[in-house]
Amino acid sequence: MKALRLLRAVPVVAYPAPEHGDSFARSIVAAWIEGHQREIAIRFPMRPGPPPVEIYDRAAAALAAELDAGYDAALLCQGDPLFYGSFVNVLTRLAGRYQIEIVPGVSCLTAAAATAAIPLVSRDDTLAVIPATLDEHQIAARLAASDTAAILKLGRHLPKVRRVLNRLGLLDSAVYVEHATLPTQRVVPLACINADLAIYFSMVLVRCAEQPRGRSGRANAQTHAED
Repeated sequence: MKALRLLRAVPVVAYPAPEHGDSFARSIVAAWIEGHQREIAIRFPMRPGPPPVEIYDRAAAALAAELDAGYDAALLCQGDPLFYGSFVNVLTRLAGRYQIEIVPGVSCLTAAAATAAIPLVSRDDTLAVIPATLDEHQIAARLAASDTAAILKLGRHLPKVRRVLNRLGLLDSAVYVEHATLPTQRVVPLACINADLAIYFSMVLVRCAEQPRGRSGRANAQTHAED
């Protein structure tokens, strides 16, 4: 409700978008964007690797121009702005120069857990959020040290993640979630996924504590690190 109130109050609305096509972030609130509001689409290339810094420079400059002219602006974000969000790179360019109010959102992590009905942590449990872009021994080490893990940024790294989980005896405990909370959401055991490429809006959740821990799990991770 706070985000909607701010969205309705500003004359300028900005949002991330692919190089071609519509913005997913905009589509979520399209019904509440008024015709008199100016829109700024921040276009990102949909390819592996971090976006060019020039994209964030141009986005920050466009927003700064509106703010300097006396117009408040809202920047839409998918999930939570500070959880792997592109907003972070705009924030660092504008912070200290303008008053910025951040409205927290439902992150992909909590959305996927709710969709799969998988408890993330309880009492003294530990949670690891692991980018699939890490190498295999780094992923294995973080899995071995946590009770629950969420593996993000799957994409072309899906086969690597599957190999690591299989080696640690965690493959049967891993759940693949895509499009969490959307009408197209899908929740299936990772062991049933045969594809070598995961879609952009997907992640793997795994309850590491449900498998044998201690010396066996650490030994598997350490053996690969030495290899």
